[in-house]
Amino acid sequence: MRARATDVRRAAVLGSPVAHSLSPVLHRTAYGELGLTGWTYDRFEVDEAALPGFLERLGPEWAGLSLTMPLKRAVIPLLDGISETAALVDAVNTVVFAEDGRRVGDNTDIPGMVAALRERGIEQVDSAAILGAGATASSALAALARVCTGEVVAYVRSETRAAEMRQWGERLGVEVRTADWADAAEALRAPLVVATTPSGTTDALASAVPEMPATLFDVLYDPWPTALAARWSAHGGAVVSGLDLLVHQAVLQVEQMTGRAPAPVEAMRRAGEHALAAR
Repeated sequence: MRARATDVRRAAVLGSPVAHSLSPVLHRTAYGELGLTGWTYDRFEVDEAALPGFLERLGPEWAGLSLTMPLKRAVIPLLDGISETAALVDAVNTVVFAEDGRRVGDNTDIPGMVAALRERGIEQVDSAAILGAGATASSALAALARVCTGEVVAYVRSETRAAEMRQWGERLGVEVRTADWADAAEALRAPLVVATTPSGTTDALASAVPEMPATLFDVLYDPWPTALAARWSAHGGAVVSGLDLLVHQAVLQVEQMTGRAPAPVEAMRRAGEHALAAR
């Protein structure tokens, strides 16, 4: 349903920890640009144990929720349904409350990744590499299923993680080969490199960036740039940042929750950049 400017509606981001989240900045900026003066967006520290009670206390004024860790899987049994995209990776980052009271979950991380790549002109690649094998890596694989026509090599630290990535590849229809993290420098020669590891993990790889790198998608955004992204840019390579991903997944959330499209991508990006610069 398309939101009216005079509607009084609520939305929020939930997670633990959640104090660092830029979602309030992005969503509030979108509401302002769209003229939704009655809409508010907050953040709440909510863990898995508190989630059921939180959902039960929500009133009819609630339009939707953004979810971060550790709630993306914990919320699924509490919903009335989830999208095919969310089902692919067993993860929900968006809950929309329908007019009939149903709670419907979606995953905007995956199309957000695809949109962030397309914004930089990456429509299709014939191979790719993923650094890491955590929760974000499965979403990255799902995104690569839409843009990569060939093999994806995942660089991981253990055989357990390697087996998990191969299983995700089978589930998502992606040809996945795994390699040891000790050889991660080889990943940097791929047409598209997706770094999904925690802050500092890829710093040691910066010295191995080739003279003419292709495209790096580093899902981190704070602190930014990472050592790898800085060296990549210095060598003339294209870099897609975690802020690009955050903005595009938030754009899709705003559109679903408000029924207003298109959401103001550039205004949301500028707001995110200003918020990060102020930290």
